[in-house]
Amino acid sequence: MHFPVMNRSALLRRPPLLQAAVVVLLTSAFMLPAARAQAAENAATEQATASPAPLTKGEIKAQREFKMLDFNKDGKLSRAEVALFPRLSAAFDEADTDKDGYVSYAEVQAFAVKYRAERDKAKAKAQAEEAKAAERAAAEHAAAAPAARDKKEGEGSKD
Repeated sequence: MHFPVMNRSALLRRPPLLQAAVVVLLTSAFMLPAARAQAAENAATEQATASPAPLTKGEIKAQREFKMLDFNKDGKLSRAEVALFPRLSAAFDEADTDKDGYVSYAEVQAFAVKYRAERDKAKAKAQAEEAKAAERAAAEHAAAAPAARDKKEGEGSKD
């Protein structure tokens, strides 16, 4: 097949409707990727604002356990509902931030965030203390090594 070569002057001699169609076609060919990218970005933004982030395995487990403990299915936990679980009973007053005698799922989530932060802080402190102890032990070992070497050398010279 042989395609005719078109130069600019041949294109300008075309009827105005055909010229307009060519301009629209070329413009859309160059603008389509940008429009698609913009549409994808808009869709991602709408999805991010419309739906919350997917739940983690821990959050799914917490929701399931919350629903399991909510015997009367009122959407909140009473002292009686958590009485069988000593750790939950002990934390009930701290988790009940609005002091209404019930712990809602939102209060459980807030308590969990606070608990994790405290736990992570304690872990970091313990790791820092372990690192300091290891540094002290290494320094003591380094200080003891020359003394032991000197003692060995002194014993070797006696022979």
